Amino acid sequence: MSPAQPRDWSKLPSGLQPWVATGGRRPWDTPVTTDGPSTSSGGAAPAQSASAVADPIVDLLAGFIVELRAAGLPVSLTENLDAMEAVKHIPLEDREAFKYALAATLVKNNAHWRAFETVFEVYFSLRGKQYDLADDDGADAADEDLDDSEGQPGPEGMEGIRGLGGAGGDALSPEELAELLYRALLEGDEGLLRALARQAVKRYAGMEPGRPVGGTYYLYRTLRNLDLDDMLERLMAETREESPAPLTPLEERLERDEFETRLDQLKKEVEAEIRRRLVADRGVEAMARTLRKPLPEDVDFMHANREEMVALRKALHPLTRKLAVRLARKRRHGRKGPLDFRATVRNSLSYGGVPAEPKFRYPRPAKPEIFVIADISGSVAAFARFTLQLVHAISGQFSKVRSFVFIDGIDEVTRFFEGVEDIGEAVHRVNTEADVVWVDGHSDYGHALEEFYNRWGKEVGPKTTVLILGDARNNYHASQSWVIRELRHRARHVYWLNPEPQSYWNTGDSIVGEYGVHCDDVQECRNLRQLERFVDKLA
Repeated sequence: MSPAQPRDWSKLPSGLQPWVATGGRRPWDTPVTTDGPSTSSGGAAPAQSASAVADPIVDLLAGFIVELRAAGLPVSLTENLDAMEAVKHIPLEDREAFKYALAATLVKNNAHWRAFETVFEVYFSLRGKQYDLADDDGADAADEDLDDSEGQPGPEGMEGIRGLGGAGGDALSPEELAELLYRALLEGDEGLLRALARQAVKRYAGMEPGRPVGGTYYLYRTLRNLDLDDMLERLMAETREESPAPLTPLEERLERDEFETRLDQLKKEVEAEIRRRLVADRGVEAMARTLRKPLPEDVDFMHANREEMVALRKALHPLTRKLAVRLARKRRHGRKGPLDFRATVRNSLSYGGVPAEPKFRYPRPAKPEIFVIADISGSVAAFARFTLQLVHAISGQFSKVRSFVFIDGIDEVTRFFEGVEDIGEAVHRVNTEADVVWVDGHSDYGHALEEFYNRWGKEVGPKTTVLILGDARNNYHASQSWVIRELRHRARHVYWLNPEPQSYWNTGDSIVGEYGVHCDDVQECRNLRQLERFVDKLA
């Protein structure tokens, strides 16, 4: 039997290069030496201890876990150990396998995948001399990229690839580079695409060491110079010409989807190359902080952009289901009530008159009745929308839910939610059909609360929990805080949820303190995580 061939550790992702120093052994495979440094029979240098070998990768993974926690992912010590155990069983030269092994042990929520992927791409980006911004020669760097890629360049791309390394790549004209890129996209040549992405970033991004510019700017400059806008139509035209028969609508759609996928892959390769170079220039920790984005449940309602609002809507539906199940379980398995003496004596007969198994009266907590009064003016509209949607989605956990919305006038909108399956559509009707403008459409909490008390105040009773949503910015109108005082006397509880940071309360035209003295509690509620915590407590 021939001896085992040594593994080719040159293909190991350079983000894991500290492991190469072990001669192909992983840190946990190296035996621990307790008798001090030893030498081989040939008088070689002292062997490294296990702790010395393991330090680089342990430090790398430790920093990775710390950054995941800083990004908001709940990574426990047990999951950290599971991740270390998982990577023992995968080929380390396979970067994708390494990535998904960590993801399988560290990510528990699909909404957290993007944050995990961003941190992984930073901490385990390909790093080395060939990615140094000051290294414009980079001999054979493109070929090294191709060696690391899963696909190999086709024969028609070999001539162009030979010119991509070093000065040869710089010698290509923009037209030649564009033509080579077109052929690579047409043929689906992944190896050539990777080399071209690196060459495009080197040529067009204009990256300078130490320059504090975000990666989005470099990505824009590179893609603008590649001029990919008309590339898709050109590829489709070429496919139609080469087809022996006219393409059917299905074939046309499949071809278009394939080319769009290849273009997206090219953009990802360009983005990855920019990220690698930024990591080489600024360091892992700095880039991780720069690219850190909040998880959907931590996005601020009042400052969410369009992309974050979409993520919030996607996260809201599973949250409502989870919260409904949790509240139902809490009611079903509530704490035991007082001792039931008669039942205990009756049960003791089976033990010869010994009360060995005490019996208790189980409480039957009444489901609260909820009145939601929400400010839907521009500044807090998103917060009110998500809160209304969440409360009505779990309305089965309350005996009754009634909703009122206001700006300077107030209107009951419970009717929009009755018998409706799509609560999002009901919330849209609230925003478009509710009669909430009295004078000028600017927030007037005093007038809106007074109108609520005059029209519906008598319906608030001892089983009612009143929930007021708003930032209490009253545009310097009269507060009419006596309404909150009267509601507190009538209702079981009165809570105020404010979507502004607590440091902003009672500044400018905010009078939340004037209302808060009459409430059971005033809570900051800026994101889904805080909203979930409050609703869990409410029910």
